[in-house]
Amino acid sequence: MRIAPFFLLAASLAGAPPVAVIFDTDMGNDIDDALALAMIHALESRGEAKLIGVTLTKDNPYAAIYVDLVNHFYKRPGIPVGMVKQGKTPEESAFTRLPADKKTADGRPVYPRRLGLGVDAPDAAPMLRSLLEKQADGSVAIVQVGFSTNLARLLDQPGAAELIRRKVKVLSLMAGQFPDGKPEYNVRVDIAAAKKVFAEWPTPVVCSGWEVGAALLYPAVSIENDFRHEANHPIADGYRAYKAMPYDRPTWDLTSVLYAVRPERGYFSLSEPGKIHVDDEGKTRFESLPEGRHRYLMVDGVQRARVLEALVQLASQPRD
Repeated sequence: MRIAPFFLLAASLAGAPPVAVIFDTDMGNDIDDALALAMIHALESRGEAKLIGVTLTKDNPYAAIYVDLVNHFYKRPGIPVGMVKQGKTPEESAFTRLPADKKTADGRPVYPRRLGLGVDAPDAAPMLRSLLEKQADGSVAIVQVGFSTNLARLLDQPGAAELIRRKVKVLSLMAGQFPDGKPEYNVRVDIAAAKKVFAEWPTPVVCSGWEVGAALLYPAVSIENDFRHEANHPIADGYRAYKAMPYDRPTWDLTSVLYAVRPERGYFSLSEPGKIHVDDEGKTRFESLPEGRHRYLMVDGVQRARVLEALVQLASQPRD
């Protein structure tokens, strides 16, 4: 399958600079967001990525607190964290709350953090603009693994479309289901925002649909064995709090991270170029267009083994 040149998003030459990553997540709704954040930190430790900011479409204080403590755990406490205001899913999640509330025997937090309260986090949409303004042209990969709320609000800002066009090289998002187009959670929760992003986003967009992550289950045995290099680990603690162990969980969000940072490694195949349309029920319809900016990922039986191994090794990689 021939891949259009603008989708060869990472330099193939040795010594390429790290990919500047903005991680836009609904942390707290599913544990794959936590594993995806761990992957980004591993890729930064390898010199492949630079996490310049995290924005949340989960409107719950513990979502921001958990992201902040994970960033502290990986020894990157200065990463900005922004949170959606009046978002769609304010419900609390055990996997973000329990690690945040975990205390040592003398009452100190097991996981230090900068944010005392999630409400201390700034508004996500203005923060997105500020982050983009500081980056080199064509250098940013936005990984959206929650709802499109924050990116739609960014698009509403005057001059934002041109800023995005200059600064962002790809929007890698976990959304939709292909080719059948069934309503998928990230689209369905904020359909209006998804419609806006798919209609107006001015750069290449690559979707990892529901079917990709569902074919790649993160193994519980990794949680039980690969995180033992730390007496306390917020990713493993979160995974155990999300559901009764042991369980294997789809790797939806992890696949979008892997593609954003390593698009040239052959982990996935790409659809032909086209346009993704979102209807009023949250269904995603792909229209093939030679000059289209949208594509979606596909993974076959041979690729699955490689992808899953990469996901597990990166998510469980020891911190520096």
